[in-house]
Amino acid sequence: MPHIIKKTVYFFNELSDDAKEKARNWYRNGALDYEWWDCTFEDAKTCLALLGFTVNKIFFCGFSSQGDGACFEGSWCADAVRPLDLKSHAPKDVELHRLADELNYLALKFPQARLSVKHQGHYYHKYETAFNVDTGTEDPDDMEYPSPAYNAARKAEQETEEALIEASRDAMHWIYRQLENEYNYLNSDEQVDESIIANEYEFTKAGRRAT
Repeated sequence: MPHIIKKTVYFFNELSDDAKEKARNWYRNGALDYEWWDCTFEDAKTCLALLGFTVNKIFFCGFSSQGDGACFEGSWCADAVRPLDLKSHAPKDVELHRLADELNYLALKFPQARLSVKHQGHYYHKYETAFNVDTGTEDPDDMEYPSPAYNAARKAEQETEEALIEASRDAMHWIYRQLENEYNYLNSDEQVDESIIANEYEFTKAGRRAT
């Protein structure tokens, strides 16, 4: 026989502190079931473009397990580095400023340098990547060997390749930190409370979602 059951429900601000924490945990369990990283990806691509990178795709996994990290596939070109524009776009980001100075130095020293990078492996961090670097310098193999000129050219080429790869991996790590910061922000008590209140969710006195 049909019957009516009445129960008392509460808005978030009406709950006890313990019940509020249960309500937050309920929200966090399903809150980020959308592509919350889209805006972070777009800003990262904009910033890296000013560093000379063309980012085709970003991969990441996070944020509390072995193998967590971020990497990207794309390319870098010396003549695309715009350090002043980068510093204007992100005036307070010390790490980006450091990368801008490093990559601008390499770009001025090796103006024909280029790099490409692909993801490889099972994880999504900066070391699961394969690089191809062309410094644009004279091929040491065309020089007389052995000779001081050959040795100097080979050393400069190797140091440049290593510096470009290291800077690229630092850029990947910077992306990971931006994603981690956004994730932590979205899961912070302040942001969770604001979202729960804005959506006018109702709860039992114990903090369980009222249905």
